[in-house]
Amino acid sequence: MDKPRALLLENIDPVAAELLRSVGYELESLRGALDEADLVAALDGVHLLGIRSKTLVTADVLHRSPGLAAVGAFCIGTNQIDVAAAAAAGVAVFNAPFSNTRSVVEIALAEIICLARRLIDRDRALHAGTWNKSATGSHEIRGRTLGIVGYGNIGSQLSVLAEALGMRVLFYDLEDKLALGNAEACGSLEELLERSETVTLHVDGRAGNAGLFGAEQFARMPRRSLFLNLSRGFVVDHEALRAHILNGHLAGAAIDVFPDEPREQGDDFTSVLRGLPNVILTPHVGGSTQEAQYDIGRFVAGKLVDYSRTGATTLSVNLPAVALHGSSAARFTLLHRNVPGVLARVDALIGEQGLNVDGQVLATRGELGYAVTDVNGELSETLLSELRALPETVRLTTFPRSAD
Repeated sequence: MDKPRALLLENIDPVAAELLRSVGYELESLRGALDEADLVAALDGVHLLGIRSKTLVTADVLHRSPGLAAVGAFCIGTNQIDVAAAAAAGVAVFNAPFSNTRSVVEIALAEIICLARRLIDRDRALHAGTWNKSATGSHEIRGRTLGIVGYGNIGSQLSVLAEALGMRVLFYDLEDKLALGNAEACGSLEELLERSETVTLHVDGRAGNAGLFGAEQFARMPRRSLFLNLSRGFVVDHEALRAHILNGHLAGAAIDVFPDEPREQGDDFTSVLRGLPNVILTPHVGGSTQEAQYDIGRFVAGKLVDYSRTGATTLSVNLPAVALHGSSAARFTLLHRNVPGVLARVDALIGEQGLNVDGQVLATRGELGYAVTDVNGELSETLLSELRALPETVRLTTFPRSAD
């Protein structure tokens, strides 16, 4: 690519910009998110886009940005991106599934301790000038039962550290998961709720999780239990949570994510949970430590660089996972519809040009196939035209330099 361009939005850690510049990208970085119209305008001539959680990459944005090759979500979730439309357009999507796991686990543990000890109420009283030295309502977490809903990267690591602090751990997940340490899997969400003194949510952003937690679920929890949500805002009915805090059924809650969140720093924040006793509200900062943001910036930018230089799609959330190591005179990648015989036709076209395949890897995912091919000579325009003309071709990308 001649002077490739990248656009980074939403205050992504500077290490991402440094990495992209080091391999020749012209870069524009903006602190805030962009709405759809402004995003389309900003993507004119841009090859790589980096966002966090507030910028929406819709099917229309993808359709109107034909030069876009890849999107990096510098966070865990990708529900802000139409990943199916991106795949259909030949746009790879990458995220950071592991980079902020430790940060989220640490804040969850900190909040469990703060809620159990009612430290927030003690802090507010003392700032207001009231000395209230009392053990009333204050408990150790040792020996208490923690119920983890969602036993993925975050939930499973939280399980290990909570057990190290002396908690009994239960978990529930839609998929069978290996229980770590002495954690016990529950057969249903209802079982977990009825047996847990503290419940914490670590589910993903799939549409089926919307409204997962409401009045019925809170009512099943033991009286004076604690509740945390550091997953997705739309998972919890906040009106129901407020009611169960005010009627004393729940002793406290910690909420880091909200159904509607401000787009910019300093914007007004409204919530029915404001001002409630022993309730911790944080502005979606579960993974926002300097260590996590640096690692996210390094990890996702690295995936974008690998994809743009070698065609590697390892850990892409929407394309077949392929990485071809080695070197050759030239490389091309072909994203195509997953029908029989495509690779045979590709190799036949290569042979007709007097070239030989030095290395080749193909993987499929749903309706798409993705092949990375190294050949022992230069890629002629005739060959490239024939590859583009294949009815199954979605996107053809060339790498004229040797690829390691």
